[in-house]
Amino acid sequence: MSDNELGLFLRSRREAVAPAKVGLPAGPRRRTPGLRRAELATLAGVSVEYIIRLEQGRDRRPSPSVLSAIADALHLTPNERIHLHRLTKSADAGFSCMGFVQPNREVRPAVRAILEHLEPAPAVVVNRLSEVIAYTDGYHRLMSSTGLLDDPLRANLILFAFCDPRARALYPDWSHVADELVAGLKNGPFRTDPAAAALADELTVLAGEEFTRRVDTVPSLAAATGTTRIEHPEAGTLRLTFETLDLPADDDQQLIVHLPADQATAAALDTLAGRRPGALRAVSG
Repeated sequence: MSDNELGLFLRSRREAVAPAKVGLPAGPRRRTPGLRRAELATLAGVSVEYIIRLEQGRDRRPSPSVLSAIADALHLTPNERIHLHRLTKSADAGFSCMGFVQPNREVRPAVRAILEHLEPAPAVVVNRLSEVIAYTDGYHRLMSSTGLLDDPLRANLILFAFCDPRARALYPDWSHVADELVAGLKNGPFRTDPAAAALADELTVLAGEEFTRRVDTVPSLAAATGTTRIEHPEAGTLRLTFETLDLPADDDQQLIVHLPADQATAAALDTLAGRRPGALRAVSG
């Protein structure tokens, strides 16, 4: 894991802010995406040298007032602000809230009941290692022909994405999917968690630079919602909106629900399910 997650996060968010969003002209000579360091410094009311120190990891504990000013200047969302706060509080390595607790592979009966009520939508429960530990019949129908569930006892989203060549054909936006999976793996103790560290070592050996480069460059904050494109072996092109719901901390699991992002995808999922059209409705907006 990068030893400068705070700097990596700040730099990635600075580069993601369009100058027009903060009232600055884009300009024909702008070489870097987003804001320049000097522009962020001006907006936040700090020196450019201080922004450089933060991004380079030479100062990892900015004051609350400076942190707030930078967050405002970057137009961070509430979730991004919480993540920024956590990064400053965890600047000193050593303590892991997970300790040596093994990844939870048991799904509570209430969560399984929720999955049943989500049918026919594709929904899956994963743990902090992205292991697939429970899913709806709709998810099985969606993913059974992709290779992910070939061995249900070892199904793992990140191992599939990086180590199974079928994943690159499945995801037209494979690079983005890979970024998000690495961000999710890093969002937590990561290297101080023996199970996560062992998985990272396995991916380092199996996937090499494709994985290690992302560990060093992708901020540890995965998107909780969005749209994923899939080139399905049977159903063709699908666009799926996903929502990621964190289960209670003791579960150490997430519920990911997929819904059709357009009518064509809704019809294709109905066909996979052998259901009448309209069983799943497209999500808009």
